[in-house]
Amino acid sequence: MQHTLFYRITIGKSFLLLVRYDHSKIDQYQCLIGRHKKLKRPKPWKNLEPITRAQVKRMRDEFWDTAPHYGGQKEIWDALRAASEADIGLARAIVDSAGVIVTSEDLSTCYDERGAKYELPKYVLSEPTNILKDN
Repeated sequence: MQHTLFYRITIGKSFLLLVRYDHSKIDQYQCLIGRHKKLKRPKPWKNLEPITRAQVKRMRDEFWDTAPHYGGQKEIWDALRAASEADIGLARAIVDSAGVIVTSEDLSTCYDERGAKYELPKYVLSEPTNILKDN
């Protein structure tokens, strides 16, 4: 049986150290260092071909429907979805209350308190530059 522990150490308001200790390997530590960064909306992205809002919505729905099956906790995925759809101030409150460790300014890379990594594609975080108007 493998025993892995994660220790979350917060220093001040803006610095975080997440230490992983693996009992199966003597004295093996891994540190993930992050700052509680001010969140920013990611830069708009460009799809290979012009895309409609309905197509972007389908892509997002498909991502959120399948994301929990690739690891991590469903509650964290739900919090990340709510944060990605909220304004910046509310998004910060959502990830903080869920215990999400944000290591990128745009929410694209996050960790939970157990050390699971969550990666969000740009298409769930912002709108494309070449969006077509729906008829």
